[in-house]
Order: sequence, then structure tokens, then C-alpha cells
Amino acid sequence: MRVIGLVLGAAAALVAAPEMIVHNGRIVTADARFTIVEAMAVEKGRIVATGTSAAVLRRKGPETKLIDLGGKMVLPGLIDAHVHALGAGLTEYKRKLPPLDSITDIQNYIREQAKTTPKGEWIVVPRTLPPRLAEQRFPTKQDLDVAPEHPVAFDGSYVWGANTMALRMSGITAATPNPPGGEVVKGADGEPNGILRNAASLLKRVPQGANYSEAEKLEALETMLKLYAAAGLTTVGDRAAVIEDYNLYAKLKAQGRLPVRTVLTWRINAMRPVEQVVAEIEGNGWKTGQGDEWLKFGAFKVTLDGGQSVGTAYQRMPYGAYGRQLYGQTNPDARGTLFVDGPKLTQIMRAARNKGWQLTSHAQGGAAIDVLLDTFEALDKERPIGPTRSHVMHGSFMSEEAVARMKRMGVLADVQAGWLHFDVPALEQVFGYKNMRYFFPLQTYLKSGIVIAGGSDHMIGQDKNRGVNPFNPFYNLWMAITRETRAGKQIYPEEKITREQALRMYTNGGAYLHFSERELGSIEVGKWADFVVIDRDYLRCPEAEIRRIEPLMTVVGGRTVYTK
Repeated sequence: MRVIGLVLGAAAALVAAPEMIVHNGRIVTADARFTIVEAMAVEKGRIVATGTSAAVLRRKGPETKLIDLGGKMVLPGLIDAHVHALGAGLTEYKRKLPPLDSITDIQNYIREQAKTTPKGEWIVVPRTLPPRLAEQRFPTKQDLDVAPEHPVAFDGSYVWGANTMALRMSGITAATPNPPGGEVVKGADGEPNGILRNAASLLKRVPQGANYSEAEKLEALETMLKLYAAAGLTTVGDRAAVIEDYNLYAKLKAQGRLPVRTVLTWRINAMRPVEQVVAEIEGNGWKTGQGDEWLKFGAFKVTLDGGQSVGTAYQRMPYGAYGRQLYGQTNPDARGTLFVDGPKLTQIMRAARNKGWQLTSHAQGGAAIDVLLDTFEALDKERPIGPTRSHVMHGSFMSEEAVARMKRMGVLADVQAGWLHFDVPALEQVFGYKNMRYFFPLQTYLKSGIVIAGGSDHMIGQDKNRGVNPFNPFYNLWMAITRETRAGKQIYPEEKITREQALRMYTNGGAYLHFSERELGSIEVGKWADFVVIDRDYLRCPEAEIRRIEPLMTVVGGRTVYTK
């Protein structure tokens, strides 16, 4: 028996030899005790041991790859719960975008485009958010008239701008009736000033973007996902997927070209009659959790209101007088736009929940958040909604009451801390400092026991620090920790969270949101070996340096997907 035992022990030792050992570092596990270890071993893509370097190195075999960290820090793979990868990848597929930080930048862009664009053909300024412009106002036709022989359109998301020639070519005059829910904004002279609020459809023959082949879309998507990996991300949540997006991701996966794990949110067009929307939900075979560890479905999404960046988020309070300058608002009592009313939203969400979906909705304005929570409460009365891990997406203008309702139902939050830096200076002018009290109240969420998942809402550009919105996770971590706006002011510092809490938001929180907490979100035995090696100590470096942390290596499932 002793001989047999020795043979079995030797065989077990051979089998246990890991493929990779990472050692001589500070490995932040983000486990329940926030343990820091020196080393870990990886076999078949999973973590098989953690501990001291001496203990883990005893497991090495002749084929084990050793990575000496030289004292560097390792974090669990970071999860950005909110990106728009394909659209972002295509924005710079053919040419780089210049910085558009002011109206002067926009005018220079138009002049440059006019040099190579035939007269009479459209120039479209890429999506730019007015609160982030130096002038903190929406460009008018006079601003866009720097190329008078070209029709110019300014993409401000839900609100567009047009120059004089664009208005003339589109037949837009003072007599043009406003489209349903939209407005042709007039200047002091009674003539259109070029701002089209929810009325971009009035512009005629505006190019809807370049046409791309499937191969080009695959390349653009793969490039964007690789850039996410280079930023230290190992999982992303694509928050507005339709069938075309799913097919592209599935092809990349089949070809072994997915560098990061992806969780897809199915966004449905809810602007149609409710019967059509429900029929599409019931006829679709997708549901939450369908897929595997590389590509799966997460939530079902409805776009409930507009955006705070253009004054169309549906608010509890009016945008007021400053809304005229920033957004081109003409009605000081305007509160934004609700695209789907409460009863319709409840019907849609009930159908999705019955099909097995986790539920969410784009809801930026406070009143939109209230409508969404009304729907969640109606469904919660039918059966508890907490187990579905349904959540508020964005939830920018939260309230104490809304947080209490979320806590009571077990509703989660998908948050974008980076907006604190970029948007607060302008939004404070609109609503006043007092009414910004619950703008991304991260510490309040955590004290209430609400799980928060960090995301960027990256939409445009491939530069992790200059894109709209920046997808650099260390910038977003820094913002959650400091709440420092671009004006150099801290917005409600009592809502700051610690470095540990911020890291958990980008690891544990995202994994929990995706029903992946048993597989991802921390460095623990049995979980996938997703981790990032960084160039400085996240826990000890000066606070101002957190945003400047650079990944040196990103590993997904034991496979290195990026090295610097």
C-alpha cells in the first residue's frame, strides 16, 4: 500500500505542475478579506494556488512558465460594465479624430474638412458634448458658418446643430413646424439659430456615416477590444447590442479573435407600439446568461430618456435659464424627454422578465429614474425582482428616496464616475450645487448595501484618455476616489469612496452584475486567471498618480493579451 501511495503521490505532483507561476509581487486578490499575496499559479486558464512566492514556486514543473514581477503590483482583471465597442472602433477606423474641446476646435475641424470636401457636400462634426466645450454652450449656425459653401451638421447626440447652408438645403425656415417631441430653435430675430432639439430628422441627405464591409467592422471591433485589453480591462459589457453586433462578436469568438470577455446587453427599439415590442421579445430566443465565459448575454435594455449632455434627460426639476445657453433650451420650464411612459415600460419589462431577462434602462434624469423604479416596484409585487439583479443604468440624478427604493428591492447600479469630472461644472450652472447632491452618490450606494458596477460609457474615439467617454479604468477609479471636477473642485466629497471600494466597483461589482462572481472579479483558487500587472502601487502611490497608472501586462484566462 505504501508503494502504491508513493506512485499516486508522484503522479499527482506531475499533474499539479502549473503552466504559469507569477511571483515576487504584490497581488491584490480583492477577495472577501482583500488579501495581498506574493504569488499565484495558473493551470488550464484557472488559478490553482495563491500565497507566498516560496510556497507557490514549490509547485513548479519543468514546463512551468515563470513570471518574476520584480515587486510590481497585480490587480484582478478590471471590468468595464458599460461600453459601445463597435461604434467607438468605427469612429477612428479610417482616420483619427482631432480633439474637439471648444467651439474654436470645431471651427478648425470644419475648415480642414472643407479643404478636401467638394463644395455643396456635407461636413459632419463628430459627436461632441456641449457641457465639455470650453465655452459651455451649444454651437449656433453662426459658429458653424466658417465653411459657407458647405452644409455643416454638428452631432450633439440627441440635439444637432446646422449652419446656414444646411438649413437652406433642408428647407428649414421660421415657418417649419416642430416635429413631434422636437423643436426648431429660434434666435432673437425669430429665425432658426441652427439648433435642432430632437429634430435632426429635418436635415436632408445628411450622410449617416461611412458604409463598412463586414470584414472592416470585424477589424474595427477587434481593434477596439484590443485597446480595452491594453488599458487593463479583461471583461467589457457592450450596452446596446442588436443582432448585427452579436453576429460580429460571435464570428470573432469563433475565429479566436476575442481578446477580452464580453457581456452583451440587448437594446430593443421601444418607440414602436407596445404590441410590436412585446411580440419581438417573446419571439426572440436570447436571455440573460446565454453563452459562455467569453461571450454571453447580460441585460435587456430600454432607452427611457435623453441625455444630460444636451438637456434631454428627463428631470424632476426644470433646466431653467442656463439651459438656453448650454442646450439651446427656449422653455425654462422644460424638464427633458421621456421616450417611454410608465405603463408601457411596465408591459415591456414584464414580457422581458418572463423570458428570463435581467432588466435595465438608460435613465439619466431623476424623473426617468423614478419611472423606472415604479416599473421595478410593480414587477417586484408580482415576484421579487432582486434575484434578477436588475439595475439602474447611469442613474445620474439620484435621490435619497430613489436609493431607499433600490435598497428595498435589491436593485443594482451601473455608474459612470468619470462624468463627475467632465460634466459637473456645467451641470452645476444649470441646477445649482444643492441639486447635485445625489449626482452619482457612490458612498451612499455602498452604505445602503447597493452593488455598484463601474463603467465608462465609452462611445467615440480610440484614445483611452481622450475618447468620449474615456475608457481608461484608472482615470475612472481616480475620479471615484477624488470626485475632482475639471474645475479643480470636489463635488460632495462625502460621496468619495476608498481605493479598495473603487477597485471592488471595477472587479467584484462588475462580476456580480454579470452573474460571474464565482468565476471572475477576484484572484482566488478556482476562478479564471484574469489579471493585470501595473507600473505602480495602486494602494500606496500618491492619489494624483492613480489616473496615470499604466498596465504592463493583461492576462485573460491565463493567456497574455497585452504586454507593454
